[in-house]
Amino acid sequence: MPPGGFRFDRFLLDPRDRRLSFDDAPVELNARYLDALTLLVREHGKLVPKDRFLAEVWRGVPVTDEALTQCIRTLRRRLGDDATSPRFIETVPKYGYRFIAPVAAVEAPAPAGAKPAPAWRRVLWLGAAGTVGGGAAGVVGGLLYGVVGASQSLAGPGAVSVALVLVCLTAVIAVLGGAGVGFGIAAASAAPGRLSPWSVLGGALGGLLVGAVVKLLGLDAFNLLFGHAPGDITGAPEGALLGGAVGLGAWLGDRIAETRSARRGVAVAGLCGALAGGLIPTLGGRMMGGSLQLVARGFPDSRLRLAPFGALFGESGFGPLSQAVTGALEGLLFGVCLVGAMILVRRHPSPLAER
Repeated sequence: MPPGGFRFDRFLLDPRDRRLSFDDAPVELNARYLDALTLLVREHGKLVPKDRFLAEVWRGVPVTDEALTQCIRTLRRRLGDDATSPRFIETVPKYGYRFIAPVAAVEAPAPAGAKPAPAWRRVLWLGAAGTVGGGAAGVVGGLLYGVVGASQSLAGPGAVSVALVLVCLTAVIAVLGGAGVGFGIAAASAAPGRLSPWSVLGGALGGLLVGAVVKLLGLDAFNLLFGHAPGDITGAPEGALLGGAVGLGAWLGDRIAETRSARRGVAVAGLCGALAGGLIPTLGGRMMGGSLQLVARGFPDSRLRLAPFGALFGESGFGPLSQAVTGALEGLLFGVCLVGAMILVRRHPSPLAER
């Protein structure tokens, strides 16, 4: 569905309704100047040459460069912009102009009598995006642990094998975590529009459930295969805290993406995840790195060595500081990838989600 309007800063531009508003108050612009602003906003971030203004705004009517200059001057005045330090319209001397403010597309209202997409379909689509995002975070984290944890103690095929195992392991766990947190956030915000504050509770409950299941299955698997388990690996409390933090990041990030930019929204979500990931080891819990360290300790013949992380922070092993830093990095990756995927899907919905 094409956007029904564009939001930038505190302005809302509605090309269909031929209206520019500032905090819901109309801003007066004549027809040509509104067309010029619409062209700039639609092409935000790109250079719009002077010839294109003449072709699409004046539609071939012969005018001088002064007419375009006056148009841009008026637009800047209406937007409260300054040519010497522009926030909205940047001049590219001798070539044209560029709209430089972050722009968010606003969905057009549904036609009268049209039925909104079923809530379950939106939940399914957003949850699937969160699952994919969580898996992507797991792959990146697995590569990090695999490269650092295996390269210092092994060489050749052995190091590659350890790295591949860690990538697969962390990817599977992250996919499960992404599914739990993603579907929890999506279910808590099933109504159309922005994600709601209930995303925090949904993410926490999803993380709690997945954390409990992963820990139970993991410990049972170790006991069945090796006769003993590595210890208190990550579980429900860690999942709830991280899931709630990412849910908070999803809610805040979605609001920021709508009014400012998607990048800032994803960055806020990553910050929430990083804070939770760094806090969990401080409170005595364990993220993926701490759990891998327990596995390495519980099985002396293990080829996994995480001491190189500790050396980066002046520790003799994978100590508290290393766990806090790697935990923050895990949370950052999880928050950025999961929420980034959900924001991407919300801004560019699939036709399947709208049927």
